[in-house]
Amino acid sequence: MKVEICSFSNRKIYPGKGRLYVRGDSKVFRFNGSKTESLFHQRKNPRKIAWTVLYRRMHKKGVTEETSRKRTRRTVKAQRGVVGASLDAINARRNQKPEVREAARKEHLAKNKEAKKTRAAERKANRQAAGASAQASRQQAKSAMKGGPKA
Repeated sequence: MKVEICSFSNRKIYPGKGRLYVRGDSKVFRFNGSKTESLFHQRKNPRKIAWTVLYRRMHKKGVTEETSRKRTRRTVKAQRGVVGASLDAINARRNQKPEVREAARKEHLAKNKEAKKTRAAERKANRQAAGASAQASRQQAKSAMKGGPKA
């Protein structure tokens, strides 16, 4: 048994019942009876007519089973270690007193500053040595051009 559905009211149409309407563009509409067909031709909106299935769905009528709200999953925050430090090291540092952390930070900064100074001094010494050797070679080249004594 093929049960159709009304194009207007969305109710079931059993075999041998209802009316069929074929529009000019060959679209087929099935209706329960003359009442739904008449309302369709008057261009009534089935969502505004209280007895249609669409209206009842839209206004949540006759819903026997009350659906509980969908529970959202809470994200579980897990602490993990980072590439440079394990979780234990991170927790140990977090639990340190602020004064200790500040002192360690200052010490680290001072150490870096000192290392920077020594590197700069080394570079300066290297530059001076390279500059002196370059100057000596320049003087030799000049004297060679003038025709002076060759070394």
